[in-house]
Amino acid sequence: MKLTMRLGVRSYDIIIKQGGLSRVGQLINLNRRVLVVSDTGVPEAYLKTVLAQCREGVPVVLPQGEGTKSLECFGQLLTVMLEHGFTRGDAVLALGGGVVGDLAGFAAASYMRGVTFINCPTTTLSQIDSSIGGKTAINLAGTKNTVGAFYQPSLVVADPDTLKSLPERHFINGLAEAVKAGLIADEGLFELFETEDAHEKIEEIVYRSLVMKKNVVERDEREAGLRATLNFGHTLGHAIESANHLGGLYHGECVALGMLPMIEDASLRRRTRAVYKKLGLPSRIRYDGDEIFEFIRHDKKTGPDGAITVVKVPRLGECRLDKVPLEDLKAIIGEGVR
Repeated sequence: MKLTMRLGVRSYDIIIKQGGLSRVGQLINLNRRVLVVSDTGVPEAYLKTVLAQCREGVPVVLPQGEGTKSLECFGQLLTVMLEHGFTRGDAVLALGGGVVGDLAGFAAASYMRGVTFINCPTTTLSQIDSSIGGKTAINLAGTKNTVGAFYQPSLVVADPDTLKSLPERHFINGLAEAVKAGLIADEGLFELFETEDAHEKIEEIVYRSLVMKKNVVERDEREAGLRATLNFGHTLGHAIESANHLGGLYHGECVALGMLPMIEDASLRRRTRAVYKKLGLPSRIRYDGDEIFEFIRHDKKTGPDGAITVVKVPRLGECRLDKVPLEDLKAIIGEGVR
C-alpha cells in the first residue's frame, strides 16, 4: 500500500508493505552517509538489514524508553554526525518506535539546519501515528515534547512484519491511537475493533489510521486549527504519563485513559470501554487530581489566558475543539478515570 502526504515541496511517500524494510534503498538514496538511529528494543536483525543498504551507515543504538528523548541523547546524535563529517547532503534514518522517531527527526531538523530524514517505524504506535506528520521533539524537565520542531520526513516505510517481534502489550499499546482515529473521524475503523481480530487486520488498521491523519495534516500542517483534533486523549493522557509513579503505563495506554472523559455520549463511552477490554487496554485508573492538574498547567496547549483547548467527541466519528478554563478542567479530571 502507498500513500502520499501532499505538502507541496515537503511532500513524501508513505509505504506500508511487508518486507519493506529490506527495500528502503530502492525507494530513497542511501548512497551517502546515513545516521541510523535505533534503540535496544529493536531486533539487531532489523539494524543489519538497513545498514546493509547504506554505503556509509553510522549506527547509534540508544537505551529503550522515554528517557532517551532527552537533551543528552539529542546532543549525542549531533556530535556523532559532526565527528563523522556529515554534510547537508547526508541523512538520518530512524529505526524504531515513536521515541526514536521523535529524537532522530529533531536531530535531522537541527543538524546544519536540516538534513534528509527517513522514518522506518517498527512499533504499532509509531506505524499508526507518530511516523507521519512532521512533529519531532524531546522532553525537558519531565514534561513531554517541550522542545522540538515541525520537520517532515522524506520517506516513511512501515513494514508490518516488524510488528511480529513485539511483546503483546507493546503491540496493543499502539492500537490506542487507531481507536482514537476511529472515534474522531472513521466510524468504520472503530467498528472494526468491535467485530474483528486486530492482529489479523493490522495492515488495514495501519492504513486507515494513516489515511485519517494524512488528510488532517494536509489541511493543517502546523496545527493552526484542525490538526489539534489529533490531540484527542493526549491532554489528560500526557499528564497521566508524566506521573511516572502511577505504575509505568505506556503512552498508548495513557492516551486510551485520557480519551474516556472526553467522550460525551455515555453509550459510546461504554462501547469504547468494551473495545479496551477486548484489546487489553486499561479503562480505569485512580490518581491525584491536583497532581494531574499541575502537569496539565504546563501543557504547551495551555494559552496565556489560562485556558486550554481540549478535544471532545459528542458522537462516533465526530469531534470538536473546546476552549476550557483551566479551573473548569478540574471537574473533568476528577480523581481518576472510573
